[in-house]
Amino acid sequence: MTDHYAVIGNPISHSKSPFIHSEFAKQTGQNLDYIARKIPIDELAVGLRQLQTEGFKGINITVPFKEEAWQQVSDKSAHAERAGAINTIIFNDDGSLTGDNTDGIGLCRDLTNNHQIELKGKRLLLLGAGGAARGVIEPLLKYQPSSLFIANRTASKALDLSTLFAKFGSIKGGGYDELSGSFDVIINATAASLNGEVPPLPADILASDGVCYDMMYSDNDTAFISWAKRHNVAKAIDGLGMLVEQAAEAFRLWRGVQPDTQQVIAQIRQFKKA
Repeated sequence: MTDHYAVIGNPISHSKSPFIHSEFAKQTGQNLDYIARKIPIDELAVGLRQLQTEGFKGINITVPFKEEAWQQVSDKSAHAERAGAINTIIFNDDGSLTGDNTDGIGLCRDLTNNHQIELKGKRLLLLGAGGAARGVIEPLLKYQPSSLFIANRTASKALDLSTLFAKFGSIKGGGYDELSGSFDVIINATAASLNGEVPPLPADILASDGVCYDMMYSDNDTAFISWAKRHNVAKAIDGLGMLVEQAAEAFRLWRGVQPDTQQVIAQIRQFKKA
């Protein structure tokens, strides 16, 4: 019997998740299918009930539903509970929903395993304070950076997040006008660069061997990646690896097996070049 999974969002037609999970299923011999489904902006609760009624085993959640989905799920992992956003749901046999957030694990695995970026003792800058940012703060702090600054257009949101996660490490938050000094790793958690926009960053904000990472992924360079290259960053990394790594962790939660991510990342990179 084939088990059914999906990714939901709005928009969603661009999603590479169906390909990624189909490849994971082939690798691991899992009998499942995986689709993308667009949910109307104001109908998340209805959409979740419909997926349950149709017998789906689990779903991934993308923009703009991560924070709203958190409100719909009563049983959450401790990390997801603190993050205030979820990207993975398990539909349990008793009708209950279990929520988790695999974004932070995906980001950190891509940075440290795939790109050999050292986070311990480094100055980190996280751009944005929305659902995407919330899910990665605690995992980043577990790598013991010397500091993590959250910058956001609405400074109070960044400050609130820094207070929420203060017990996990050295963290501060504020507006872009409060940025000072240089950072070893700058992570863009805003969707602005997909729309051709870059947050107002000082020209001297990058350390000499600095790394820029965009959590968003596009077939072409995002505005943030282009900005990084123009400022001669040592390494500019898009969010493809994170996308595949967070999907692998969701797959493990659903199926109990860990798929190989390197093969899938290489396949998508090859498609991009073709």
